[in-house]
Amino acid sequence: MRVLYFQEEIAVRKKESYAMTTRESVLHYGRQMKNVYVDTPFRDTNWVLVRYQENRKAFLWTYEMEGKVWINVKVDPEWRDFWRQAYASVIPAYHQNKEHWNTVILDGTVPDADIERMIRESYDLVSDSPSKRIYEAVKKIPKGRVATYSQVAELAGNKKMCRAVGNALHRNPDPDGVPCYRVVNAKGELSGEFAFGGPGKQKELLEADGIEVVDGRVDLEKYGI
Repeated sequence: MRVLYFQEEIAVRKKESYAMTTRESVLHYGRQMKNVYVDTPFRDTNWVLVRYQENRKAFLWTYEMEGKVWINVKVDPEWRDFWRQAYASVIPAYHQNKEHWNTVILDGTVPDADIERMIRESYDLVSDSPSKRIYEAVKKIPKGRVATYSQVAELAGNKKMCRAVGNALHRNPDPDGVPCYRVVNAKGELSGEFAFGGPGKQKELLEADGIEVVDGRVDLEKYGI
């Protein structure tokens, strides 16, 4: 249904005229994403990239070829072929992994809204990380409840990354905003106290949430999500 909806929307857009045909226009849009910067890392200054600041990964590559501006954007494989079939000017990526990247030739045949959407989705893919998803999952644990490492991993999109959950929580950059003390092991046992500010701190925080801790353990049937 979602694909059919966009196919109908694209049919309408193809009748419009578009302005996003210059490097300046796409760079301007790319710079509007959060925590990004423009980079020219190669000797060939034809290549101008926009990177995500936290991991320095590029989500927008711009360059000139055959008298036109071309851009490379990362794409979810689910949508990769959809975009290629929708527009003749969207092709397998030049000079990059063709399974995960598309090239868009800015020849005026691709609607501005769809160019913007492809850039935005590329940004979302590059800026995402397991740790980020884990922290967002932990934020969803309501006050008065706890979750196990495996539950957090599943909420973060991959139930097999329990160890990554533990590592991320011990590196928690925002203890006030990410309540990692609400995460316990599969038996309901509390984690190593050092991760929460000292001996007894996790117990103290859980009890402040209204959760009973008995012998270093939480009743998952009563308090689990």
